[in-house]
Amino acid sequence: MAWALKLPLADEVIESGLVQDFDASLSGIGQELGAGAYSMSDVLALPIFKQEESNLPPDDENKVLPFQYVLCAATSPAVKLHEETLTYLNQGQSYEIRMLDNRKMGELPEITGKMVKSIIRVVFHDRRLQYTEHQQLEGWRWNRPGDRILDLDIPMSVGITDPRANPTQLNTVEFLWDPSKRTSVFIQVHCISTEFTMRKHGGEKGVPFRIQIDTFKENESGEYTEHLHSASCQVKVFKPKGADRKQKTDREKMEKRAPQEKEKYQPSYETTILTECSPWPEATYVNNSPSPGFNSSRSSFPVTERVVRPRLTIYVCQESQQVREQQKQENGDGAGSTFYVYHAIYLEDLTAVELTEKIAQLFSISPQQISQIFKQGPTGIHVLVSDEMIQNFQDEACFVLDTMKAEANDSYHIILK
Repeated sequence: MAWALKLPLADEVIESGLVQDFDASLSGIGQELGAGAYSMSDVLALPIFKQEESNLPPDDENKVLPFQYVLCAATSPAVKLHEETLTYLNQGQSYEIRMLDNRKMGELPEITGKMVKSIIRVVFHDRRLQYTEHQQLEGWRWNRPGDRILDLDIPMSVGITDPRANPTQLNTVEFLWDPSKRTSVFIQVHCISTEFTMRKHGGEKGVPFRIQIDTFKENESGEYTEHLHSASCQVKVFKPKGADRKQKTDREKMEKRAPQEKEKYQPSYETTILTECSPWPEATYVNNSPSPGFNSSRSSFPVTERVVRPRLTIYVCQESQQVREQQKQENGDGAGSTFYVYHAIYLEDLTAVELTEKIAQLFSISPQQISQIFKQGPTGIHVLVSDEMIQNFQDEACFVLDTMKAEANDSYHIILK
C-alpha cells in the first residue's frame, strides 16, 4: 500500500513520525467493514481515533487535571503501544473507583471545603451503537425487567453522600463527594458485552463499553451544573469469572510471543487510570441523538438542559374511596361500573421530603400534618419510607394510601399499600 502525501514543509516533522503508523492503522479497514460500509469521515469519527489527538502538541501541554479517577482492575496485556487501554470486568462484581483530588495549591479555591457532584455512566464505545443507544437500552430493559445496567455498591463505598440511581436511566448513577476527603465508590455492571452483539452462530466477540465520569461544581443557584472534569476508560464485561479467564488467556498468549513482538505491546497495569475526555451530553438519552461523548467540543455540552420527563412517576388512590366504592358494589349501587381514580405524582428529587410535599399538595393539607410515610411490607409490617427506598421504587408503581393518627400531635402517618 503506497501513499503520496504532499505536506507543507513545516509539517515534514509530523509526516516522518505519522505516515507509517497511519498506513498500518488503515490497512485492514476495507476487509473488515466491507466496501462502502463507512465513509472515511465516519471511520475517523470512531472514539478510538480520538487517541491520535494526544500525539499532537496541545496548547495546554503542561496542564494538571483537577481530579483523577482510578478503576481498581488490571488492564489487558494484549493491547498495542499507543492504543487505549482495555480492562476486563466481571458481571455484577463490585469494583472500586478511587476519586482523587489532583489540584495544585490554590487551584479551584471555590470548591475548597465544598461538595462536588460526579455522574458515572456505562456507555457504548462503538460509534454505531452510540447512534442507537436509546433503542439498545430499551431493548435491554425489555429483556431484563427490573434490572439495572449500572449500580452503586453503597455499603462498600467511602466518602460519598446523596447517592442516586435514576429509574429511567439504567446506565447512570450519581453522588456527591468532598475532594478534600478520601473517596472511593464501588460500582457493579450488570450487562455483559455479548448482549449487544448480533447472535447468529455463537462465539461472537462482545462489544466494548466505556465507563465515563463527569464532575460538576455548584452554580450560584446551588445546582451542580458547572462542568469541572470528565474522564473515561474502555472496558469489556464478561459473565462471572469470565474476565479472570480472559486476562489469563491474554497473559499466556503474550508469554508465547517472541521478545521483539512483546515490545509492541503495553504491559498489564494493576489499575486503570481514566483518561480525560469530553463531557457526556445530558440530553442524549431523551432526544435519541448520536452520543458524541468522545468527539464533541466542551462548549457544546448542554449542562443546563433538563430532562423533560420526570425521574419517577407513581400513582396513588385514597383507601377510603376504595372502601366506599366496594360498599356501593355490595349494595347493588352501580354494580359493574366501579372504577377507582388514581392520581399521578411526579418526583424529581426522589426524596421522602419531596414525596411528603407532593402527597400534602394532592390532598390540600400542610406537609407538617404528615408525620411519617410508611410502606406496608410483608405480613403487614410498616416500613419507614426513606430516600433510598424511593430511589428503588418501580416507575409507574401504584399505591393505595391509608392514614393513621399520630400518637403525639394532630398529624397523621401515611401508609402506602
